[in-house]
Amino acid sequence: MANISDSTASLPPLAPPPPLSSKTKENLTPVACKIEELNESRAELLGRIRGLKKDLQTWRSKLDSQVKVYRDDNMALNVEIAELCYVLSLGWVRNELSELKQSLNTEAEQLRSEFRELRTTLQQQHDVTTSLRNFGLEDVKGNSKADEVTLEEYKESDASTPEDDGKEAES
Repeated sequence: MANISDSTASLPPLAPPPPLSSKTKENLTPVACKIEELNESRAELLGRIRGLKKDLQTWRSKLDSQVKVYRDDNMALNVEIAELCYVLSLGWVRNELSELKQSLNTEAEQLRSEFRELRTTLQQQHDVTTSLRNFGLEDVKGNSKADEVTLEEYKESDASTPEDDGKEAES
């Protein structure tokens, strides 16, 4: 194999370019104008691209801030909804408790009324027993201990408060 420098040395030197004719010079002038126009057009396009990039960044920034505001508002709205639900549930609980209280008050009043009737009945029985004792009936003497216990219970319940009436009713 031959040395590369030897092979290039054997090639003939390149000939200088042929001189440009006047017609070729005339053709180059419009090409130079075209290149200048393209450079100007390129500069305009780059300016537009920069402007569009700037507009895009501004738009993204505005969009990000709007999304943040939306999320904040949405979060605040969710908190308000949760608070409203809580308040409504408290109102429901209050209504339920109020209804239960009314129901219990009604039942307590019924029990008080029944106890009053029982007291009246016991008083009447006691009066009858006392009347029978005054007449000296011996049958009544046999039952007098039971009547005394009932009378003692009556006296205790007579001294008790209405809340105690409910306790006596349960037993």
